[in-house]
Amino acid sequence: MNELLATAVGAVGGSERPGQVAMAEAVGRSIRTGDHLAVQAGTGTGKSLAYLVPALRHAVATEGTVVVSTATIALQRQLIDRDLPRLEKALAKELGRKPTFAILKGRRNYLCLNKLDSGMEDEPDDAVLFDPFAVSRIGREVTRLREWVSDTETGDRDELVPGVSEQAWRQVAVSARECLGKSRCPMGADCFAEKAREEAGRADLIVTNHALLAIDALQGYQVLPEHDLVIVDEAHDLVDRVTSVATAELTSGVVTAAARRAARIVDQEIADRLLEAGDGLALIMDDLPVGRLDEMPKPLSGTLTALRDAAHACITGLGSEKSGDVDVQTARKLALSQLEEVHDTAVRLLDAWDGDVSQRRDVVWRTGDSGMGPPRPPTIKVAPLAVSGLLRERLFGQTTTVLTSATLTLGGNFDSMARSWGLPPENGPSEQLPGAATEKSIEGPKWTSLDVGSPFDHARKGILYLAKHLPPPGRDGLPPAYLDEIKELMESAGGRTLGLFSSMRAAKQATEELRKRTSLEILCQGEDSTALLVRKFAEDEATCLFGTLSLWQGVDVPGPSLQLVIVDRIPFPRPDDPLASARQRAVEARGGNGFLSVAATHAALLLAQGTGRLLRSTDDRGVIAILDPRLATARYGGFLRSSLPSYWTTSDPEVVRAALGRLDTSAD
Repeated sequence: MNELLATAVGAVGGSERPGQVAMAEAVGRSIRTGDHLAVQAGTGTGKSLAYLVPALRHAVATEGTVVVSTATIALQRQLIDRDLPRLEKALAKELGRKPTFAILKGRRNYLCLNKLDSGMEDEPDDAVLFDPFAVSRIGREVTRLREWVSDTETGDRDELVPGVSEQAWRQVAVSARECLGKSRCPMGADCFAEKAREEAGRADLIVTNHALLAIDALQGYQVLPEHDLVIVDEAHDLVDRVTSVATAELTSGVVTAAARRAARIVDQEIADRLLEAGDGLALIMDDLPVGRLDEMPKPLSGTLTALRDAAHACITGLGSEKSGDVDVQTARKLALSQLEEVHDTAVRLLDAWDGDVSQRRDVVWRTGDSGMGPPRPPTIKVAPLAVSGLLRERLFGQTTTVLTSATLTLGGNFDSMARSWGLPPENGPSEQLPGAATEKSIEGPKWTSLDVGSPFDHARKGILYLAKHLPPPGRDGLPPAYLDEIKELMESAGGRTLGLFSSMRAAKQATEELRKRTSLEILCQGEDSTALLVRKFAEDEATCLFGTLSLWQGVDVPGPSLQLVIVDRIPFPRPDDPLASARQRAVEARGGNGFLSVAATHAALLLAQGTGRLLRSTDDRGVIAILDPRLATARYGGFLRSSLPSYWTTSDPEVVRAALGRLDTSAD
């Protein structure tokens, strides 16, 4: 293993690190024993090589397949475009042949030739239907897609630059439920999605995303080829991605679209029943309060029952697949998919309020228009309180799994993440959620953990500044003292500042106020594409970038362009967040500490991710400034601080400004 790893490291022009070696050896042991493994590997460890090398060795030796799952497209591209091509060449001699790899995404990520050829376009959204500009834009984008099909070899949406809107892409793509299947589709032999699956089926290693991994594990039908090892990189995001896949939603527009599709095949009278039920849903939605729905609203019960029955009648009216006409089969399959979605969601919602609140497995809420971006219709959503039981049974119960990330130890241990995944905590029983792995899971599955640390000397390279002299954050925007503090810090740093705010409102307030008070250029998320803003920020050291949640995890700017990370407040979930508040309540109903188990854990993960933006290479230095004094003064502050690397810590603003000034001078 060590020889293989040394060869791999040399091929990518790196240097071997003790943490990388320890991780590779641990992954190798996990493969041999079948025990699951969780590895925290700090930035700079070289964790991708530490799992790719033993994974490729295993796949080639056994003629099997390994699946690597990531949360972000950026990491997928790093693996497919950089790491794996180099390893393919470097390891060929030692392994006896070149290892092979492929990328596989969900079917809807690939252009569907049959849908493009048949002209079976989706019904437009209500918001688009009455917007002639939107209709015209979508038409132009679909024309581009028709031209692109003759140039693309993969049909992969991510390869289309510039991209197109979701509405346009829906006109040329299908979900797995809408697909006719290769054998019945006239375009089956040329299908982009099938070609990707066939290539993946021949590969030693498949790179995919958490969503497709979740679909393969949870949906009851096989999406990924047979495999005996799963490696989950960016594992801190696994639960959120799986929860998203397991979440269903219902809008009047979805019902109307399903009814219109059905009307092309079934009797108009049957389709009209579903249309009327959809109209009823639209009326009731307007009267429902935004937020979590703890009890079934009486009017909604009757409407959901009507939706369920009308959708079932339409499904029955579609009949069985008898016609040999491809267009008829396509129309039926598209209608069936939408009708089943409406029916199954209505059934799930009707069951969601059964039993005592403490025993419910789902949480239901009604969304409203956020006021940001294009208007969105009122929506009812239903999501699982926990996915740990599903992961325990259908992922860990089926396949040896390695989970890794730079941030897995929250509060100083792996227990919080382990609970959310369905693995027994290392330190004994803890609070459970309905749908979670039960306490008897302490007996299994077997797993081990390893923290290989980081090659960065955090105590010498970074300062953690706890501004405990500031007032606690309020609800009415950033206090004046916070704006004063931000100005003094960013001017001491000469720019080079990433401001991470808990809300877009706070980021915009800071941007608008400070642009009046400083000559430093301030970029704000939303004023351009995030990728372009980050590039501008990296290119000009005297620039600051302010933003919110996506920047907490999506910025990688090594070097002197980033020497100060400012966090305005501890990123607890909003009190009105329906899923987090329901999870917290469920833990408390069982006598546990809901705040610590849910809210503080959520905040610890985001803090670790956000502050991890500072040190991205061994030469980086700088300051992390937490303006929220509760990190220093509150009882839970110790839990949150223990989730961060061991930076040198101070509460003295003069010391921090002087340090930033020295960094500014040395950078110049």
